[in-house]
Amino acid sequence: MLDLLIQNGLIFDGLGSAPVRGDVGIQNGRIVEIAPSLPVAAREVVDASGLWVTPGFIDIHTHYDLELEIAPGLSESVRHGVTSVVIGNCSLSIAIGEAQMLADIFQRVETLSHRLIAKWLNKSLSWQTPAEYLQHLQQLPLGPNVAPLFGHSALRAYVMGLERSLTVQPSKFELKLMQRITADALDAGFFGVSIDMFPWHRMSGEWQGYTIPSQHAKYKEYAMLAKLCRKRDRVFQVTPNLHKLTSFVDILRMGSGIGKPLRLTILSALDAVHDRKLWRIFSPILFIWNRILNGNVRFQTLTEPFTIYSDGPVTPLFEEFSTGAQLNGCKSRQERQQLWQSEAFRRQFRQEWNSKWRKSFHRQLDLMEVVDCPEASWQGLSFAEIARRQQQEPVDLFMKALQTYDTDLRWVATGANDRLKPRLAMMRHPNIFPGFTDAGAHVRNLGYYDGALSLLKQAVATNFLSPEVAISRVTGEPARWFRLDTGVLKVGAKADIVLLDPNALNQPISPQVEILDPVLDGEPRMVKRGSDEIVQAVYINGVRVVSRGKVSDRLGRERLGTVLFPC
Repeated sequence: MLDLLIQNGLIFDGLGSAPVRGDVGIQNGRIVEIAPSLPVAAREVVDASGLWVTPGFIDIHTHYDLELEIAPGLSESVRHGVTSVVIGNCSLSIAIGEAQMLADIFQRVETLSHRLIAKWLNKSLSWQTPAEYLQHLQQLPLGPNVAPLFGHSALRAYVMGLERSLTVQPSKFELKLMQRITADALDAGFFGVSIDMFPWHRMSGEWQGYTIPSQHAKYKEYAMLAKLCRKRDRVFQVTPNLHKLTSFVDILRMGSGIGKPLRLTILSALDAVHDRKLWRIFSPILFIWNRILNGNVRFQTLTEPFTIYSDGPVTPLFEEFSTGAQLNGCKSRQERQQLWQSEAFRRQFRQEWNSKWRKSFHRQLDLMEVVDCPEASWQGLSFAEIARRQQQEPVDLFMKALQTYDTDLRWVATGANDRLKPRLAMMRHPNIFPGFTDAGAHVRNLGYYDGALSLLKQAVATNFLSPEVAISRVTGEPARWFRLDTGVLKVGAKADIVLLDPNALNQPISPQVEILDPVLDGEPRMVKRGSDEIVQAVYINGVRVVSRGKVSDRLGRERLGTVLFPC
């Protein structure tokens, strides 16, 4: 007798094949039969007439490393059909190192409160080696499957000590030790390494404002890690420095070459508001890299507009210029007020805001809208429109608003991927994964947990991809490239399955909304809540964990997911 029989659904295998109508039989958490009709007994029978039966979605870029320690069900992603997540991105990992050091590396990058991070790590950190960390993960009551990258920042700080990792280059002995630890980590089951060159990512704690350890490495150190991944055919994830051309040259050197190509994935391909031609370079770059230079490179893109919410002067968007970074580094409103009282600081802020050099965020005040403010009449207006009404210079009004209202002022801006045509072109490109969500990070600023569903909505609305190809782009295709044993529906596969109502996909991309999340001890979190009609059911290991928007209390209590190892 089967444990579960899903009947009469339109089955998508995750490989891009045309869908077929039929039944799926599940026993002991595995798919044991797929056929047009299965006249067999089952403990539970589900009629999927009119529904799509798909593999669970894979989120290839999350920062759930910390949240797994206190809420391993990861319900915010699972409720949208995600059954596998990649962690350890952007050099951030808790696989090695002591709690305070890791908290200082994570807190400002992820914009989670230091109190929460310290609490979670002090409660959970019981491993000494990367291999022991993998064993620890396997003991957690995982909801989705977890595929861990080994983070370079944690490694560098552990080997060199935090201070030296931020101020000097490693000795030959330290470089050899990093090499040995990384090799051991990959051999233990980490499916790759992540490094970070992105200058927005900064430290908190004693080394407040310094960029995180991975960014202080030189090419030799990065290349050593890349060589280890190339030898084992593992993933090498890079976040480049958008302001430094040499970082792209270094990445090109690591990702090209004779023999086995490096399995390299890069953040990120975006249609940036500040440079409307930028998105066009990704296709020719990938053609040259993969076709001519023998590369195996995949960029990642977001499947919807890159919209970020900010609390006055506290926002990741300010990390790219020095006065903004100073504001982010303040521990209190009082400290920020002291900065604003300095004429020299205000002058420098104005100069940096108006500068066209090193601009990743557009800083266009006509595109920055007030969401909430003690001055109620401002809500829904751009800063430029408010300034026009008050007959002030927009930058002067913006600075005064930040000084006066501080974090009581909440505003929103879209920095990339707001245009449909470029967004569809990038999501369709065979060497660009539609899968960058940052789930678990910047919880107060963004929430793209439904990235796969956003892709499917746009596929249905525009026909830019067929449903079977769109589904494969967030299931079988990333699974195959990342070497993950998941993402397909076939006999013998783990029963990670989503039932979708295709008629409900005919709706716009869901807006982000704010909740007070018990997982974060009641702190605010941006989430999505528009998929309850679409996602009829989510199964992990054959267990139903989501039913029409309702998350089962089994999620996070029972071990359903597993740690994925390279296949």
